[in-house]
Amino acid sequence: MNQPTPHTVVLRIVIVSPTLADANNGNWQTAQRWRALLAPHHVRIVKQWPDAEAHTPPHLPDQVMLALHARRSSVSVAAWAERQPAGAQGLAVVLTGTDLYRDIQFDPAAQQSLALASRLVVLQACGPDALPADLRAKTQVIFQSCAALPAVSKPSTQAQAPLRAVMVGHLRDEKSPQTLFAAARLLEGEPQLFIDHIGEALDPALGEAALATAAACPNYRWLGGQPYNATRRHIQRAHALVHASLIEGGAHVVMEAILSGTPVLASRIPGNVGMLGTDYAGYFEPGDAEGLAQLLRRCRGLDAGLGIRSGDDWLAHLGAQCALRAPLFSPDAERMALQQLVLDLSRMNQP
Repeated sequence: MNQPTPHTVVLRIVIVSPTLADANNGNWQTAQRWRALLAPHHVRIVKQWPDAEAHTPPHLPDQVMLALHARRSSVSVAAWAERQPAGAQGLAVVLTGTDLYRDIQFDPAAQQSLALASRLVVLQACGPDALPADLRAKTQVIFQSCAALPAVSKPSTQAQAPLRAVMVGHLRDEKSPQTLFAAARLLEGEPQLFIDHIGEALDPALGEAALATAAACPNYRWLGGQPYNATRRHIQRAHALVHASLIEGGAHVVMEAILSGTPVLASRIPGNVGMLGTDYAGYFEPGDAEGLAQLLRRCRGLDAGLGIRSGDDWLAHLGAQCALRAPLFSPDAERMALQQLVLDLSRMNQP
């Protein structure tokens, strides 16, 4: 943990997250990681502001707010603005997924959050393109990070070892598990190609669809929700991660795969392109189960592409492209960007 020096200004920072630890989702993971990266500042995480500690003696007033999600944190954003003498100084609104690519298009509360913020933060390189042109000047990209895991040796598909892919994400429409279900059915006759699916059924109907797919397709397993460390081990040991989302602000799981030495097969949406790059070879079109199935066959060596002869060569090609992106997601880079952000915001709040 960073220790204060005689010249360190320790700020009082509040992170507003629409979900807390019980949800175990991307917003909560971002909030708790940022609390650690912002040491030695005094940081707390709340679901709504003001909370019991805000402006309550003997506590000192908060100086900086980082609000995750424009719509779902809009009440806290508006309350912060009302208490600032010159508008919402010291406030950054962090645009995650559904707010950046859906809510801000039509929701007045989300739009008001954008207008009130001193800074807007997006989590991948394509994020600014989704914002109105007049807001881009106060927008910055901060890539998220996680600890790197060592790449593990995986059985060669050339030696007739099965290909093992994994998809990670709670079962809800935005993550498009339907695309994976359909791809699994298309691959039902491929005995050397296995798919594990990790995530809780936030939509019961999608849970039923996962069970039906598992019953019909012996090469597909739905593992339900798993602890974080177990999920990372699944990603680390898989030949490939599948990420089929329709809407993403910057998915943790893509970053975790890259930093585990596991290549990604991803839907071609801005949230994924902003993390993997425009020239990445592992994209399929959103909702295209046949395209995903074709990529999985290629990883198994059952389909040629780009002049690459084997599944191992194809996986190595994707892995090399992912490795080039890995430095974007280092904890040091995220820490430096966050520390500069809160320092800038605190200066805006000075009289």
